Amino acid sequence: MKKKRSCVFIDLDLLEYKRALDLQIQTLNAKIDNGLVEDQIFFVEHPSVFTLGKRGGKENLSVSKKFLNDKGIDLVQTDRGGNITYHGPGQAVMYPIVDLEKNKIGVKEFVYGLEEIMKQTAADFDIDANRDKRNHGIWVKNSKIGSVGISIKKGISFHGLAMNINPDLKPFSWINPCGLANVSMTSIQKEIAKSELGFNPKDYAISMDKIKTGFIEHFSSVFDYKKTTLKSITKVKDLIID
Repeated sequence: MKKKRSCVFIDLDLLEYKRALDLQIQTLNAKIDNGLVEDQIFFVEHPSVFTLGKRGGKENLSVSKKFLNDKGIDLVQTDRGGNITYHGPGQAVMYPIVDLEKNKIGVKEFVYGLEEIMKQTAADFDIDANRDKRNHGIWVKNSKIGSVGISIKKGISFHGLAMNINPDLKPFSWINPCGLANVSMTSIQKEIAKSELGFNPKDYAISMDKIKTGFIEHFSSVFDYKKTTLKSITKVKDLIID
């Protein structure tokens, strides 16, 4: 019988984007330099922030830097793949620090698997979400519900996926999401509201704990990992990296 892969699922709760990125980089370096054996899967929500990918994205921002400053929203350059995107409360973000080389997982296979996790999570709420040739991620008809953007260093992945659960979608209207014009964003909450006549999305509470539980189940199934309990940490020193 094939031995399942091993990882640790870690809940960062609500954490600033730059702090979460620092945590990813430190964990990545620990895997490279200090022999951290187990892969680390981070779950997080971010305060409002726009991030730019390797392909840039400032040209797809339709509001000024002053506007963002007045709103208290950062604009951060990253080294992930893709273009500009938005993160905010109510969006489930997962950052898998995974040794793809050791686990013999191809990059295309990994991206496809991250999309599959979001597709199955949508299905948990009876939402039919699918891939679209226009852009990596998951879509509900012409509206995007989840995005993927990763980086690879020494065969190890970082960055990851972001899925809209019940965020404020308005900030997405200030950009061309992922560099795509004439594309709207949706969420699990919004799609549930569409399916129930007269239903107000704001009246429907979706437990983020339920989403995290679903992510663990689907990640473990898609990539053949052992399911483990969710740990809560906010500092890399809390990880076992010696």
